[in-house]
Amino acid sequence: MKISYETIMRFFRNECTPEERRAVMQWVNESEEHKAFFFKWEELFHLGKMHEMSDEMILQEAENKLEARIHTEEEGKRLKIHGLWEKGLKYAAAIAVVAAVAGLAAWYLSSGQHPEMLTASTGSGETQELVLPDNSKVWLNENTTLTYPKKFERGKRELHLNGEAYFEVSKDKHKPFRVCSKSMNVQVLGTKFNFRSMDKGKTAEASLIEGEVRVEGNNNEGAITLTPGQKVELNLRTRQMKVSQTDAVIDAVWHDGLIPLDQADVFRIADILEKLYGMDIILAPDIDRTNTYSGVLQKKETIEEVLKILQNTIHINYKIYQGTVFISSGK
Repeated sequence: MKISYETIMRFFRNECTPEERRAVMQWVNESEEHKAFFFKWEELFHLGKMHEMSDEMILQEAENKLEARIHTEEEGKRLKIHGLWEKGLKYAAAIAVVAAVAGLAAWYLSSGQHPEMLTASTGSGETQELVLPDNSKVWLNENTTLTYPKKFERGKRELHLNGEAYFEVSKDKHKPFRVCSKSMNVQVLGTKFNFRSMDKGKTAEASLIEGEVRVEGNNNEGAITLTPGQKVELNLRTRQMKVSQTDAVIDAVWHDGLIPLDQADVFRIADILEKLYGMDIILAPDIDRTNTYSGVLQKKETIEEVLKILQNTIHINYKIYQGTVFISSGK
């Protein structure tokens, strides 16, 4: 199948339709050659060095560079370019065109400095679970692209993210785990965290569930070490980073729909449900604070489905009226 240059550029700018995203990923996985082209293009794009040049422009640039090199030979030495050499010059320029358009794929693969890369991508309404080469687990939220090596190099685990992902990282103190994005990077040794950074977003944020992470902005905004229950948010307009306490489990609930609770009372559960479903919950004065719940609460399509489960577990009654939930004791 064929994918146009314009489609590839829209993919990097996160402007593709779900159908186009799937087509691009199918094209990438068709051959090693396609993968090499794609990853070099992506590298150039994020470095801001991908210029939209026509083949004629690239051809002319290649000829100019080659001719300049010829004329800067040792002073006084003349080179006569005969018809055969002129023809060879055109061939050399044509080769330069192929190399430029293909993203210098041959160099990229043969240099030995870059591992083979893989890309996972999701469209609207899609999520995906991945197991990385070190057995770390990653869940991709919708409209997300993750680029990672097929095999991690010695002393290094580095990935590139555009979108939102939840990570459960295998511990390896000798090989730090680093997630890079256009706005900021997160580095860990072994932990669980949620990271959201869209190339065209207004903010980037990381929430820590377990372990410890170091978050740093890519434009000298500073670096911050998070502890569990904290979230760092980078405002991409003001370039300021802010740390706050957060319900990190709620931030990452999208990846499996599960909320682990340990001796949570009705007030804690009501707070969680308000955040998940965007509804106001009013608790009656007779609610028993000593009645708690431990276990895993599963997010459902509606708040009422969850309340029906809790009704028999922590003995409550509920009523939903005009978008507000009223909860009273079930005793």
